[in-house]
Parts: sequence; C-alpha cells; structure tokens
Amino acid sequence: MNFPNALTLARIILIFVFIILAANAGGVAEDFNSSHVLRIIAYIVALVAAFTDLADGYFARKWNQVTDFGKLMDPLADKIFVSAIMLMMVQYQLLPAWVAVVIVSREFLVTGLRMLALQKNTVIAADIWGKIKTVLQMLMMGVGGLAWIGLFDIKASMTWTISLYFISVITIWSGLGYFVKYKKLYIHSLG
Repeated sequence: MNFPNALTLARIILIFVFIILAANAGGVAEDFNSSHVLRIIAYIVALVAAFTDLADGYFARKWNQVTDFGKLMDPLADKIFVSAIMLMMVQYQLLPAWVAVVIVSREFLVTGLRMLALQKNTVIAADIWGKIKTVLQMLMMGVGGLAWIGLFDIKASMTWTISLYFISVITIWSGLGYFVKYKKLYIHSLG
C-alpha cells in the first residue's frame, strides 16, 4: 500500500463520512445551529476528499508509484464522489435530478469505454473537453455546497439554472467525443 493508493482509499472513506454528515444535516439535527454545523463539517470533508483526488495522482506520477490498484480504484473513487455529491444536491433541491442523471450516466459510460479499451491494451486519456467538464462540475459542486451551507441562495437563480444547462451540454459533448473517437473499440465488440 503506497501513499497515493492510501489517499484513494481515504477519499472513499471520506465520501461515506460526507454522506453520513450530509444526510443528518437536513432536519435530523435538533436545531438550526446543529444542522448548520453539520453542513459546514460535511462541506469541509467533501473539500478534503476532492483534494485527495488531486494529490493521489500527483504523488503517483511524481514518485513513480502508479499501480494497477490505483488505475482501477482512482476513477471508481471519483465516480463515487461525484455520484454522492450529486445525490445530496438533488436531495437538498439544489440540483434537478435530470442533471445528476446526465452527469452520473456520462461518468459510468466513459468508465465502461475505458475498461473496454484496457482489455484491448488501449489507454483513453482525458481530453481537453473531459478536463473542461471536470472543472465545470467541480465548480458547480463547490458553488452548490456553498449555497447548501447557507452563504447564498441559488435555488431560484436564473444564472444557476443556465449554468446547469451549460454544464450538462458540456458533459454530454465530452462523453460523445470519446465514443466517436474510439468507436472501433465498441463497434467490434458488438459482434
């Protein structure tokens, strides 16, 4: 177990800590102050989990500690993280369910394509659209989290709604790009 892999496992644990805190911050807490404190702690836990995503890849490359475990678990931990945040945002009505479905579906479809590619000794690296998608989604989750802890209200904001449509379009576009570019992988697999 090297340090980057430990960070990946820590991220998975932190995600579940976030879920427990977030789930209990919506009325289960006895009063507003308790609920607010739980939300702030949950938000900080999510930020730490996001930081481990940046750190594990950085250290794995820097120290030449890229492992098969890391190649498998890091993207899965990312998908669990994104799914958990999206579901909590839907639960707290900060995000329409259809946006979460679009984002989570794209994540799992591209992960499936990458797994198929690995079976054929092909590596599908993130392209510029995938990176833009990731940055936009992280910003969306960060802003949604700040609204969730009470810094501002975005539920009725036209800017928020337009941003969600824009992020959804970029998410779909980035996913389609992989399926167009690597169509030989799955066309041959269809039989």
